[in-house]
Amino acid sequence: MDYETEDHETQYCFPAINSSCIKTKRSTHEYNIMYVFFSLLSVWTVFLNLLVIISICHFKKLHTPTNMLILSLAVSDLLVGFIAMPLEAIRLIETCWYFGYTICRLFLIIMGLLFSASLCNLVLIAVDRYVAVCHPLLYPQKITTTRTIITICVSCFFSSAYNIAIMSISDRKYTCYGECTFMFTFAWTIADLFVSFLLPCTFIITLYLRIFYVAHQQVKVINSLMRSGKHLTEGSVRRKSESKAALTLGIIVMVYLFCWIPYFILSLTQNTSMTSAIAYFMLWMVYINSGLNPLIYAIFYPWFRTSVKHILNLSKIFKPA
Repeated sequence: MDYETEDHETQYCFPAINSSCIKTKRSTHEYNIMYVFFSLLSVWTVFLNLLVIISICHFKKLHTPTNMLILSLAVSDLLVGFIAMPLEAIRLIETCWYFGYTICRLFLIIMGLLFSASLCNLVLIAVDRYVAVCHPLLYPQKITTTRTIITICVSCFFSSAYNIAIMSISDRKYTCYGECTFMFTFAWTIADLFVSFLLPCTFIITLYLRIFYVAHQQVKVINSLMRSGKHLTEGSVRRKSESKAALTLGIIVMVYLFCWIPYFILSLTQNTSMTSAIAYFMLWMVYINSGLNPLIYAIFYPWFRTSVKHILNLSKIFKPA
């Protein structure tokens, strides 16, 4: 493909079609840099989340309800890196959509499903941490691995139904041939903002505020026992561990909100075509979030660092035990 043309020449996405969109001119050097950068970002996201998936699936000690939720989140993030990032990068670099109307609609449905699944996982993680920290005696009976897997499947089903329904009522915003954009009415934009973001995030933040308050009180009690020289019970040690896990997962939620809030604020301006540099930056903040979660696990979770070490050096991963 010849990217370099004279200044007076106009490039079109589909030169043989009169209604074709105009293609942004870029130098070959600029193309190469952008393709290398986004390719590395996609590979990085897939690789890190694949490590999380292999770790939890392979090592039986990691088969806990909380880790099942982390596994589900990692699968969503991996698919973002494997499907969403490459297609979105091509659309950004080429400034054209070459894959047709059907793939465009399917792509937007998949994107909505993956983002909804990520948010559902964060809601379930918040509920899991709330029960573990605030009602530790009920946790083993109420939260089991089987129930967690069933809940994940049910949430994925409703997320799929919601995204298919909302795309079915959307209209294609057709200004030229070579775009992949759909238009929603302002009323539907507001409704989707509440259903897909504000209500779940308000619920998550409320739970975590309660979690951190209870965890803070528990840590104060445990520290006072340690200063007085009293022996810590197994329950006290477990509560302290649950508090640390809640803090780590709370950081994941905060990073998620940091990446998503600007995008949803931008969506209220009806700038959903993502044509401006700011809009693309906000959108890619959402994509980059999928590659940040494994880094948080690596920083705060010793089990993840240990399992990655075994996976990469193949020291124990192939042993039956």
